[in-house]
Amino acid sequence: MGTEIERKFLVRGDGWRRRADRGTEIRQGYLAGSEAGSVRVRVAAGRAALNIKSATLGVRRLEYDYPIPLPDAEQMLERLCMKPLIEKRRYRVPVGDHIWEVDLFHGANEGLILAEIELAREDEPFRLPDWAGEEVSHDPRYYNTCLVSHPYREWRDSASR
Repeated sequence: MGTEIERKFLVRGDGWRRRADRGTEIRQGYLAGSEAGSVRVRVAAGRAALNIKSATLGVRRLEYDYPIPLPDAEQMLERLCMKPLIEKRRYRVPVGDHIWEVDLFHGANEGLILAEIELAREDEPFRLPDWAGEEVSHDPRYYNTCLVSHPYREWRDSASR
């Protein structure tokens, strides 16, 4: 059984860029989503995967990841997945004993920057970098499944009215 323990934070400033790698473009789409979980297709770095994740609110979720043929994934993204797709560039940033992942979103979620850290235990200590802002691990608006139906661009547009 796969388990993911992940904490998610808003990013402030661009101090994270000093230690970041070159990043990887990611396109992902959702085939299904319910109160129980989601089924996602992801293409990154010339590879494709089908991912199933529980919809548990918080930092611990069940997660299963299976490689699939790239042409199949591209067709699923184009024809079967809910729109808009999630488009982002993911950077890996070493901080202390951990690797943080910083996602710069594009498309319908342009302007959103999130940092995530995966942990082995919920109570595992980690160093919080100065560029990590408010924790949003328990805020479902920042889950990728929610960003499909309520893109970040719409939050900003409605806030400016």
